[in-house]
Amino acid sequence: MMLNEDEIERYARHLVLPEIGGPGQAKLRRARVLVVGAGGLGAPLIAYLAAAGVGTIGIVDDDTVGLSNLQRQVIFRTRDVGLPKASAAGGFVERLNPHVKVEEYATRIDPHNARALVAFYDVVAEGSDNFATRYAVSDACFHERKPAVMAALGRFDGSLTTIRAHETGPDGSPNPSYRCLFPQEPPPGTVAPCAEAGVLGALAGTVGSLMALEVIRAITGFGEPLVGRLLLVDALAMRFETLRYGWDPENPLSGTGAPEAQAG
Repeated sequence: MMLNEDEIERYARHLVLPEIGGPGQAKLRRARVLVVGAGGLGAPLIAYLAAAGVGTIGIVDDDTVGLSNLQRQVIFRTRDVGLPKASAAGGFVERLNPHVKVEEYATRIDPHNARALVAFYDVVAEGSDNFATRYAVSDACFHERKPAVMAALGRFDGSLTTIRAHETGPDGSPNPSYRCLFPQEPPPGTVAPCAEAGVLGALAGTVGSLMALEVIRAITGFGEPLVGRLLLVDALAMRFETLRYGWDPENPLSGTGAPEAQAG
């Protein structure tokens, strides 16, 4: 797949990177990425994926743009208030990079539709604000054998990991699933939504940009992904830490007692 003159100039700073170059940029152009959530994490993620030249970006969000979103969801404008986020985000991508195709889904992902949505994409990036969606997406990615980049935000903290639970690690053992990291959803009311707790806008930009980095890494193959590693960002102390976690044989998705394990 040859790049045209406009694309060569547009992606020039990628093309001179030996770790990406022409072959890597061609992979980005062919790639299909599903972004779940066009909010605080999804906004910078979508912007950097579009700028990087990802060929097709699917955007899933059932919400509309609110005035309070604009403090951190920087792809939206004041005139977008009241519009569906999926379509407003799609309009941003089209204005930024006409070489990128957008597929909009003004719906909420749940266990009933998750597999059908993720099946047609190469990488899934999950940046929603609730555990129910995270479990639905990560489970679907396991069954459909898709890598998932998962991130979350707190008031002044964020976290990021890459899930490839359908694959094995270098030592032949299974890669951990999201349910190995978080076996059970916290009880209702344990985690306050950002409307109640607040969130630092620039932190969303930082973690969302790191999500884009992990997605681009998954597509092009450079460096070491955050598989089995949880990156923690502390904006109060300006500290980054990485914790390792492994496969839990008791996890209900890919553990030894899971239906697929028993079938195998």
